[in-house]
Amino acid sequence: MGQLDGKTALVTGGTSGIGLATAQRLAAEGAHVVITGRRQEALDAAVASIGEAATGVRSDVSKIEELDAVVDAIRARGNGLDVVFANAGGGEFAALADITVEHFTSTFTTNVGGTLFTVQKVLPLLNKGASVILAGSTAASNGTPSFSVYAATKAAIRSFGRTWAAELASSGIRVNTVVPGPVETPGLVGLAPGSEQELLDGEAAKVPLGRVGRPEELAAAVLFLASDQSSFMTGAELFVDGGAEQV
Repeated sequence: MGQLDGKTALVTGGTSGIGLATAQRLAAEGAHVVITGRRQEALDAAVASIGEAATGVRSDVSKIEELDAVVDAIRARGNGLDVVFANAGGGEFAALADITVEHFTSTFTTNVGGTLFTVQKVLPLLNKGASVILAGSTAASNGTPSFSVYAATKAAIRSFGRTWAAELASSGIRVNTVVPGPVETPGLVGLAPGSEQELLDGEAAKVPLGRVGRPEELAAAVLFLASDQSSFMTGAELFVDGGAEQV
C-alpha cells in the first residue's frame, strides 16, 4: 500500500524539475495527480511518464481565468482534493538599478499571485485533513545579489504559509512550506549566464554537503508533508538545502 492510496493531488508547474519528480512520486504512492503546465507538449510528456494515475491540465498560474479548468478537472473526478503542491513559479536575475516594472509585475504575478489564487480556487474542493504545500526558497533567507524581486516573492510565500496555517487549522487543513536549496533543475541551470556546470559547481561550493540537490530529494520531502507522517506539522518551513541555511 502507498502512503497516498485513494488520494487526489494537484501539482502546479508539474512538467519538469521538482514539480515533475514530485508528481511522479505522489503517483507512485497511490495518488491520482493532476498536473498543470503552460506548454501542452511538455504536459503531455509528463502525463505519459506517469500513466493513468495522472491528468494534465494546460494552465498558466499567472492567468487567473485559466485556473478554472484546473478546478473543473478536479471536480470531475468527484473525490475532492487531498494534496496541493503549489510549485509553479520562477525568477530571473536583475540588479536593483535594472529592475523594471515588467520584471517586478511578472515575477510577483506568477509566484505570489499564482500561489494565492491557485489555493483560493481549490479551497472549496479540499477534503478534511488535506495538506497544502507551498514552494519556498532559501533566497528568502539570504541576500543573493540581483535576486531581490524573486527573493521577495518567496518571503511572501513564507508569510502565506504561516497565515493560511492559522486560518485553515479549524478546517483540519495543514499548510507547510518546503524550502529547496540549489537543486539541479532546468530552472536553476537556465539562470546560468555562461557554463551550466560552472553555475552548478559554484552552488555546490556553498552547500555543506558539497553538492546540489536532486529533484527526487525534494519530492521525498513533499511526500512527507503530504502524508500522515507529518500530521502534527502546520505553518512550518522544511528546509531541503544540504545545510546551506543551517550550518
